[in-house]
Amino acid sequence: MTDSATSKGEQTRELILSTALRLFREQGYGKTTMRAIASEAGVSVGNAYYYFASKDHLMQAYYDHLQDQHRAAVESVLAGEKSFAARLAGVLRVWLDVSAPYHEFAGTLFKTAADPKSPLSPFSTESQPAREASVEIFREVVAGSDLKLSADLVAELPELLWLLQMGIVLFWVHDDSADLRRTHLLIDRSVPLIDRLLRLTRIPGVRGVVNDIVSLIRAIKP
Repeated sequence: MTDSATSKGEQTRELILSTALRLFREQGYGKTTMRAIASEAGVSVGNAYYYFASKDHLMQAYYDHLQDQHRAAVESVLAGEKSFAARLAGVLRVWLDVSAPYHEFAGTLFKTAADPKSPLSPFSTESQPAREASVEIFREVVAGSDLKLSADLVAELPELLWLLQMGIVLFWVHDDSADLRRTHLLIDRSVPLIDRLLRLTRIPGVRGVVNDIVSLIRAIKP
């Protein structure tokens, strides 16, 4: 395939994806069909299915797209902050910024993603690339920070921070406050608390409890 053909194919793929995301926002995920997406994008239905086998595949592409945006947007935070609290809060706030255009249809999407068997679940095999990319960001949050933690806790913490973000996402989905004020407040209040708790793990009396928690986490992980 020539470079021009590849470029045209990428442009078509991006057109279909951007059209789908716009229709998801305007009409909701459930009401938007592949036929409607193809029609709005000005391509054949067969062409739409060539690039995306289903709406679920479109949503996986959305996850990847959102993750790419988040990855690019956090670079300045990770480069400019050393404090763990500032790095964590910055990464979480940036996620709110890049996700803001999709807040209105997030509730509809969540109904599908909440099903443990759905490929749109953040814990599914299909979502693994986006999940691992997000965990990697939190690994950088920890590695480049001023935190001094045990090696075992450092190994498990990035995934635990990703789970924290998933909890914030769930709160965000249901947040109808002006400018998502309550979600911002949740981040502002919870991050300093997490920072203090993690620093307490260096105290000898607490270290044994932390070891037990890490052992429990590893025992129940798939």
